[in-house]
Amino acid sequence: MKNKKRMPKALKAVLIIIAVLAVVTAALFLVRKSVAKAKTSNTTYTVKKETYENVIEISGVVSAAQSQTLKALSSGTVVGVYVKQGDSVKAGDVIIQLDDSTEKYNLAKHDYDMATTRITGSARQYELMQTQRTALVRKVEDRKVTATFDGIIADIDVAVGDYLEAKDTVGTLVDRSYLTAEVEVAETDVGKLEIGQTVEFTFSASSEKVKGYVVGWPAIGSVTSRGATVVNTTVRIDDYPEEILPNFSFSGKIKISPDENYVIVSRYAIGRENGQAFVELASGGERIPVKVTPYDKEYVKVESGLSGGEVLKAQSDSEKSGSQRRGGAPGAAGGPPPEMR
Repeated sequence: MKNKKRMPKALKAVLIIIAVLAVVTAALFLVRKSVAKAKTSNTTYTVKKETYENVIEISGVVSAAQSQTLKALSSGTVVGVYVKQGDSVKAGDVIIQLDDSTEKYNLAKHDYDMATTRITGSARQYELMQTQRTALVRKVEDRKVTATFDGIIADIDVAVGDYLEAKDTVGTLVDRSYLTAEVEVAETDVGKLEIGQTVEFTFSASSEKVKGYVVGWPAIGSVTSRGATVVNTTVRIDDYPEEILPNFSFSGKIKISPDENYVIVSRYAIGRENGQAFVELASGGERIPVKVTPYDKEYVKVESGLSGGEVLKAQSDSEKSGSQRRGGAPGAAGGPPPEMR
């Protein structure tokens, strides 16, 4: 009888170790699969509504439609102040009167001399006196500070008896029939601008949303202190709350196109069966066929089937962002596969 060859002890030990590792690996796989399945079955996703805004962000300070700095045109003593802060005035109204007795005397004497010259003098001399009279009338007018447009006295700081030097500033007149502002628009966004585009303003002084529009922009850009090239664009507000005043700051948006409303959901809530995308309601388990398109790395846009607010069961887990799982969840970065689009 022949002796049977015995397996070397070392080889036998290796085979035993391999067998044990295979059993352990299989067990771990089954446990992991079971845990993943339990995790997925307990995970839910809520369908969300999201608004996409195609806008240019802006900020700045509003100015009055018109502004007049009230200045003395000549030196003299104030003999009349006819307004106070907050008063409304019309174009041509006298706001401040300086003593003009000397100027009126000079004009009256000149008129007397002109009457005499008209009778006894030459035509050329009379013509020169008419020119001189225009200058004297201007000197009388220069003793007044008058409104150049209809507006409101924003501030005034002068009283009867004060002596003013020429060009002294004594107040401000503003026209608040509308507000305007210059805002910086980056050179990359200028091509999106159109006259009349809606502008939404937010003021810290008011809870109301204020709307205006784009008026225009120059055919040349400018470079800011930050080194950025911008175009100073003019925007305007016709209707605004009373609490908004000139020189108030704001933030805002130039609306390039109307807002778009999307219904979105996590891509892990989407399953596929026979080429058809579907979702499953967390309550009741009802399956709903849907049509989805890519939105971003984590979400898909729901084109039909859902309206927002639904709570859905997960169709795959999200342990590895961007991975594709069995069960039909769109997983590749950038959205679902072509057949789901």
